[in-house]
Amino acid sequence: MLGQIAYALPFLAQGFAVTLWVSLLVVALSLVAGVMMGVGLVYGPAPLRWVVRIFSDTIRGIPILVLIFFVYYGLPAVGIHLESFWAAVLALTLFKTAQVVEYFRGAVGSIPRGQSEAAMAIGLTFRQRLAYVIFPQAFRRFLPPWINGVTDAVKGSALVSLLGITDLMHAINQVIGRTYEAMPLYILGAVIYFAVNYALSLASRRLERRFSFLRE
Repeated sequence: MLGQIAYALPFLAQGFAVTLWVSLLVVALSLVAGVMMGVGLVYGPAPLRWVVRIFSDTIRGIPILVLIFFVYYGLPAVGIHLESFWAAVLALTLFKTAQVVEYFRGAVGSIPRGQSEAAMAIGLTFRQRLAYVIFPQAFRRFLPPWINGVTDAVKGSALVSLLGITDLMHAINQVIGRTYEAMPLYILGAVIYFAVNYALSLASRRLERRFSFLRE
């Protein structure tokens, strides 16, 4: 068993690097797009709010696997051809963006209206109210669920192997095809995923305590 793991480690390391790269891209892109769309959902005009709401509800209602296949196989039908790597990143980013929109909406919506009214009373402009009053408080509520959602991005990245991308899961399957020993490698893969996601969960709990309004 140890010999099989030693043989597999170089391949798994390469696949794990791809998994981290995919996860990093998805998390960064979805954070930017999700916050921008969240601002439009909360503060934008009615047409923009409807567009963002339809996008969020539709994407969150589609299984990630279906979304990945739709992007990879469906977009070429309308003349958009993406490499498998970028098709997977796009699909995962769309799904994660829809979640970030809801994280942002919930965080901003949890701020009492009196905070904004008080900021207006002292003469702050709309942008100043957002920058100095609303967003700093909403950030505390946004951060913990967002970090928890990052673990979903890491776990969801395993699905990119279905497009032939050599991530951690695909590397595991390749090594299994050579050694014909599945269980030790699947256990090793589970341990790696667990280690990453557990570290993120610890970070989430620590940040939640750090930014909690009520501290013990």
